[in-house]
Parts: sequence; C-alpha cells; structure tokens
Amino acid sequence: MVEPIKPPPTKKCRRDRSRGKSTGRSCATEVLEQQIWKAFPQDLFEAVIARLPVATFFRFRSVCRQWNSLLTSQSFSQLCAQVPQQHPWFYTITHENVNSGAMYDPSLKKWHHPTISTLPSKLIILPVASAGGLVCFLDIGHRNFYVCNPLTQSFKELPARSVKVWSRVAVGMTINGKPTGSGYKILWVGCDGEYEVYDSLRNSWSRPGSLPAGMKLPLSLNFRSQAVSIDSTLYFMRSDPEGIVSYDMATGVWKQYIIPVPLYLTDHTLAECDGQIMLVGLLTKNAATCVCIWELQRMTLLWKEVDRMPNIWCLDFYGKHVRMTCLGNKGLLMLSLRSKQMNRLVTYNIASKEWLRVPGCMVPCGRKRQWIACGTAFHPCLTATA
Repeated sequence: MVEPIKPPPTKKCRRDRSRGKSTGRSCATEVLEQQIWKAFPQDLFEAVIARLPVATFFRFRSVCRQWNSLLTSQSFSQLCAQVPQQHPWFYTITHENVNSGAMYDPSLKKWHHPTISTLPSKLIILPVASAGGLVCFLDIGHRNFYVCNPLTQSFKELPARSVKVWSRVAVGMTINGKPTGSGYKILWVGCDGEYEVYDSLRNSWSRPGSLPAGMKLPLSLNFRSQAVSIDSTLYFMRSDPEGIVSYDMATGVWKQYIIPVPLYLTDHTLAECDGQIMLVGLLTKNAATCVCIWELQRMTLLWKEVDRMPNIWCLDFYGKHVRMTCLGNKGLLMLSLRSKQMNRLVTYNIASKEWLRVPGCMVPCGRKRQWIACGTAFHPCLTATA
C-alpha cells in the first residue's frame, strides 16, 4: 500500500499570519471579563502593586484616583515595608546642573531626571545622607538642612540649629525602626567637636552630651567619606590619627578606633555590607592605579584586601591622574572615576563582587555626558514621608 502523496504545506502570507495572531490576542483579552476582575480582593491587589518595580508603579498612578491614593494608604505602607529591599538607587548632583539631581536605577540601568519643585531653587543644596527612602540635603553654606523623598517629593525644611556652626560638618542619618512612619534622626558633627541630633518625632535639634575627653580634637574628619550606618550606630572616617569615630543614636555614646589605612591609598571612603565595615579606595604605586576593596577584621581591627577592579579595566588608568568619588556605601556602590582624559561610572556589588559599567548621565534632550559631583545611595520607598 502506498500512502497518498500529501501536498507540501503552503506558506501563509503575512496578512494571514497577522490575522491569526490578532485573533489570538483578542481571545486572550476577552478572558479578562469586567464582572470577574472588578471583584478582585483589594488586599491582594495592594500586595501585587507593592512588589512592582518602582518605575512601573509611577506609570500606573495615572490610571485612576484609586491607584494614585495608594501612597497615602496605611495598609499599602505596611505591605511595602514587608517587601525585601532591592538594590538602592543613587541620587547624584552633576557639575553642570547643581540645582537638579539625577537618579540612577541599577536594576533597569536607567537614569531618571526628577523635577523636585519643593527644593529651593536659589540655593545650592547637596545630598549628604539617606535612610528609609529619604535623602538629607545640606545647603552649600552649611546653614540649613532639608529632607526629601525624591520619588514622591515629600519635602521638609528642618528647623534652625541651636548651635551656630557654619564650618563644614559630617552628617549621618538613621531611622528609628523598620516601619516607615516611626521617624528618623540626623546627626551633624564638626571638626571642633560640636554636634547635634535632630529627631523627626520631636521636630527639634538637641545635644545629648559631649565628646569623650580622650578623643583628640580637632577630629580631622574625612568629608569625602559619607557616614556608614549599622543599626543605630553611625561610623565616620577620620585622620590624624587614622581611624573611625562612631556614635550610637540610641545610647548617645561616642567611640574611637585607631585603624591605619593601607599604604599608597587615596580617595578612600567607608562602605558597609551585611553589618560589615568595608573600605574603598584608589591604590596608586608608580604609574599604576587600581580600585581596591578592604574588609575590617573585627578581632584585629586591621584592613584585609578582599577584591580589586579587573586588571583590564585598571589598564585605562595607567599613567593618568585619576580621582574617585564613592557615591553609595551600602551593599551596592557607584564609583565615579575621572581624569582629564576620561570620565567613567562603575557600580560594584560588595556581596557578589560584580563590577558593571554605568551608562553616562545625560541631560534630557541633550548630548553632553555630565560629570558626577556628589551623591548618595537611597532605597526607593513609595510611602516614606519627610
């Protein structure tokens, strides 16, 4: 028996193929019946929205008033607090636009250019610390503090300080607890030993005590390094003698640790990962320069090198006078490396030891890539209020 010869399959024209696809889409759409989805449980709906990427949520806010009102919902705020924190974002200030910041989302590898109308336009304000989704700003004259949520534009100008210190100060920020509504505290400290703590629940500055008698003054603080927070304790980097100064926001106790930095190190800053204090810096010897990562050994209080930037990347620095700025200090770092011949942005994941290049920050409707002047890392939070 010979099977009948089947004709070869005919190739469908593009019009027929598109018809089939459009039919499939219409069938899938018809399944989403309004009678079914309008009864979708509100608590489950909020749980799904709370787990969406932040950038996606802001597109959804324009759908209806109900979705837009989620920012002020107490139940939605509690659900957002239960979602594990992802990679932090970076709020940066560029040399060309000192009054408008740029935010970088490392998960999408995308720059955002927010328009925060509440920030003072006539003053130059710089991001100096962050906690709980909020960013603390200080004007360039070191007079006034501001707190803002860059995502929702929740804004607050802090009351005037009782101690009139207009010299440069180091700033640290912590939250009082995991819930976003539990308040936050801000500490500023000057080289002469003056310091104050702001409590958002009281909306006032106070000075709980004074520096220990054994702590050498002036503090010679390293202003290139932002404060690192672990639980309720802030850590500042100092020199002469080299080491770390800490302040516990809960107990009001100051401590000092004499820890010499590695040789040939420049532009070094503190960082933190899973409760461990890290050190990031440029190691320069002869004409070779490399970015190195150290970890503080708790028993010996000495720095131990744990990673280096790939050698093939470091070859671009050979013979160049490179300067580095570390924009974040918790888990994920953004390093701004620049010289007369180059301008490079790199992220470094401390836990996974992963180095990634960052696309250049460009002005909207512009072509020029901007140099990063300063910045801070913050965990985006939709419900954090200043």
